Amino acid sequence: MSTESEGLVRVLLADDQAMIRAGFKLLIDNQPDLEVVGEAETGSEAVKLITELKPDVALMDVQMPDMDGIAATEAITSVGESTTRIIIVTTFQRDDYLFDALRAGASGFLLKTAPPEDLVDAVRIVAGGDSLLDPSVTGQVIGRFAQAGPGVARSERLDELTEREREVLEQIAKGLSNAEIAEALFVSETTVKTHVSNVLSKLALRDRVQAVVFAYEHGLVKPGE
Repeated sequence: MSTESEGLVRVLLADDQAMIRAGFKLLIDNQPDLEVVGEAETGSEAVKLITELKPDVALMDVQMPDMDGIAATEAITSVGESTTRIIIVTTFQRDDYLFDALRAGASGFLLKTAPPEDLVDAVRIVAGGDSLLDPSVTGQVIGRFAQAGPGVARSERLDELTEREREVLEQIAKGLSNAEIAEALFVSETTVKTHVSNVLSKLALRDRVQAVVFAYEHGLVKPGE
């Protein structure tokens, strides 16, 4: 990623409302470590600008003309060399938006009603390689899988994981932090970080959000376990 310690985190704003973009820009540009490098008012424009500018993070609205934010997210994350991490920022607290955004490859999901400091923190967290996946979000994802019934057939990719790596993936899917996983498995947090990195690499996943979706979709864990 292009977030070297000596540089700023570069952010792109994608929202069809100019006032929202102006507010986000003022908030972000007021931070010493963040800068807005581009703005888009449609999904297709967001895809174009992200491809050209390669920002570290994109704040993506869902409901936009031309192409919605979820479709735009999928178009961006499906490109293997893309390093831009996407946070869906929406007015609507709808489970289908959340679920579809995570499946599309978003690294976070935030409501526009959240406090301004939450938006700033979200940008920093995602730029640093983490994801916005707190227990409440995990619960919504699990609930969606519970409604959908059993997961799909076991993926052959799971066979690439060691037994310990599968255990770590199971704990990630339950919403546990690295420290909590370390405590549960009686290993060091450093060891857990190594296992998490191996899991993401072997399964070709971008972050912990995608790991949760993968685990439930492929039947490694089931709602209620």
